[in-house]
Amino acid sequence: MSESLESLMQAAQEAARLAGRYALQYYRSNISVDIKGDGSPVTEADRGAERAVRDWINKRFPNDGIFGEEFGERIGTSGRRWVLDPIDGTKNFVRGVPLWGSLVAVIDVEHVVAGAACFPAVDETISAARGCGAWNNNVRAAVSTVDDVRSATVLITDDRELGECLTHTTWNAVANNAAVYRTWGDCFGYLLVATGRADVMVDPRANLWDVACFQPIIEEAGGVFTDLLGVPTAFGGHAIATNAALAVRVRAELGIGT
Repeated sequence: MSESLESLMQAAQEAARLAGRYALQYYRSNISVDIKGDGSPVTEADRGAERAVRDWINKRFPNDGIFGEEFGERIGTSGRRWVLDPIDGTKNFVRGVPLWGSLVAVIDVEHVVAGAACFPAVDETISAARGCGAWNNNVRAAVSTVDDVRSATVLITDDRELGECLTHTTWNAVANNAAVYRTWGDCFGYLLVATGRADVMVDPRANLWDVACFQPIIEEAGGVFTDLLGVPTAFGGHAIATNAALAVRVRAELGIGT
C-alpha cells in the first residue's frame, strides 16, 4: 500500500472522531429509535455518522472498499477496506449511558493493520497500527500487569447469551473468582483493557465491525486478542481481549485453545 501504517492510523483516528462528533449531536436527545431485522436498535445518528465517514473515505481513499454496519459493503479496487461501526453500543447511546463509541478499522487483504475508536461522551480516543503502538488521547496506551484472576477486573458484553464457545460453568469459574466482574461491555470494555483499567474483556457474539479495530489496539498495547477458539483474528464472530499476563490462564480456564 502507498500510505504508511502511521498515516493510516491517523486517518482511522480522524474518521472515528468524525463519526463520534456527528453522533454526539444526538446524544441525550429525544431521538427516535428503529429496530432492525436482527432486533438491534438503530437511529438517524447511526446512519448519519456512517454516511459522513463514507463520504470522507470516498474523497480521501476513493479506491478502497468500505464495509459498514448500517449500509453494507462497497467493493474497492485497492485490496484495502475500511470497516465502520458508527455507534457501537447503541442501546447505551439511546438511554443516555456514555459507554458507546465510534469504531473504524483498516483491513489490508485480510489483515487488520490499523484501528481507532472514539468515545465522545467520555472524551477519549484510542488508536493503533501495526508497529506504531497504541495511543489513548495521544498518550501511549498499555495493558495492565495483573497476573492473578483474583486481582483482575473481568468484563463481558452480556452473560445471558454465551454463544457456542462458552458455557456458564466455565464462564462463572472465571467471573466468580475475579476481584471485579462487570458488564461494561461492547467497545468500552476493550478501551478499558487496552489502557490497563480492566484485564479481561469477552464478546461471546461479535460482528467484524464490532471488534476489528480492537485487534491492533489490544496487541499494540501489549495485550492478547483472539477469538473464542484461541485464533488471533477479528473474523471469528466472537472475541476475547486480555493483558499478556493473564492470556494463557484465562483462556485455559474458559476452555479456549491457544
